[in-house]
Amino acid sequence: MEPEKPNKCAIYCRKSVEEGLEQEFNSLDAQREAGEYFIKSQAAKGWTCLEKRYEDGGYSGGNTNRPALKQLLADCEAGLVNTIVVYKIDRLSRSICDFAELSKKFDEWGVSFVSVTQDINTSSSSGRMMLNILMTFAQFEREVIAERVRDKMAATRKKGKWVGGTVPYGYKVVDKRLEVNEEEAVRVRKIFQRYIEIQSARQIAFELNSDGVATRKDKAWTPNHIYWMLKNHHYIGEVEYKGEVCAGEHAGIIDRAVWDRVHVILDSNTPERRKKGERVASIAMLKGILKCGHCGGAMTPTYGRHNGKTYPYYICSKDFKRAVSSCPVKRISAGDIEKLVSDQLAKFLRTPDFARRLADTAELDVKEVMDMLGDIGTVWNEMYPEEKNRLVHLLIKQAVVTETGLDLEIRTDGVKTLREEMAANAQN
Repeated sequence: MEPEKPNKCAIYCRKSVEEGLEQEFNSLDAQREAGEYFIKSQAAKGWTCLEKRYEDGGYSGGNTNRPALKQLLADCEAGLVNTIVVYKIDRLSRSICDFAELSKKFDEWGVSFVSVTQDINTSSSSGRMMLNILMTFAQFEREVIAERVRDKMAATRKKGKWVGGTVPYGYKVVDKRLEVNEEEAVRVRKIFQRYIEIQSARQIAFELNSDGVATRKDKAWTPNHIYWMLKNHHYIGEVEYKGEVCAGEHAGIIDRAVWDRVHVILDSNTPERRKKGERVASIAMLKGILKCGHCGGAMTPTYGRHNGKTYPYYICSKDFKRAVSSCPVKRISAGDIEKLVSDQLAKFLRTPDFARRLADTAELDVKEVMDMLGDIGTVWNEMYPEEKNRLVHLLIKQAVVTETGLDLEIRTDGVKTLREEMAANAQN
């Protein structure tokens, strides 16, 4: 009778939380011991236990992002492991999808899987069937637990209790409750008051940075930090959860009258959201064309509202992301810069020397280009805005604005396209 082939067995152990791991004999040790006893019972079949320990303490079974599991998989792929032994199948994974992927890898590497307490061995068809059934129940149990946790958190929030997360600036956590941090609360009140006075989150962030005040993470303040605070219900003693606002157990920092005044200003200065599919009434003429000559970034079109009126403008995108503004261009009125570009382009179109240089660059007939551009320049002021916008994008590659002037770079291929369009229109 031929001796059984050696079966190198690796024991994998997992515990979801770290609590209790400091004990002399913990859950991981118990799982390891059960696995060793099982392997010894199969010694006649050539089973041997590997000394290397694969143990993940404090890791969920909901995903496979676990250091010991990754090492085990690497050893399986390298041929160092023939059989994986676990106390229960949910120690390896509680997700059907994850386990299906693991099973494919095990089959590919010729690795079998054994559960000590559930009498499962994937080397047989009946064992694989039982494994799939138990995995279904394992995932069901995991989802039920997750639902219970979510329901408990929702009920706790609705009662106004603190359930964890990022502690709002101006508060501290004492015995699992929010309490006012008086030093930070002074700044919170100042931020709300300053917004009422100047209505600019960017300016408030600039003032805080200039005064040497950093955020809790020791970073510079940005407008987003300010807006997040201005809209945070914690500051009036409330808790918001999934759009529902409830009274909180903690004390507020801001008076209701101040909060209401700030939100009237926020609402009046926030552009109304368009309905899905609704077209914008006006198109930014220089979108994708206008560049900041100082920072090298794009000048992005945007608009704001003040006292019910809408004001379009272009901002330096690079400077906008900085905590402290350093760009001399920074922001330009859309009407002013679009008129400047439009007037300068029209002037070019009516200049013979410009037409000659353009014709030479595009390798076109000089007289034909001069006549074409001359015709456009003559009727430029009578064109509809949509026609002007199209010609600007067709003829201008980029417009670079600095604190002292404006430079236009013309598209050579755009002139060729315009010539072809005009020739086609003439034939029709």
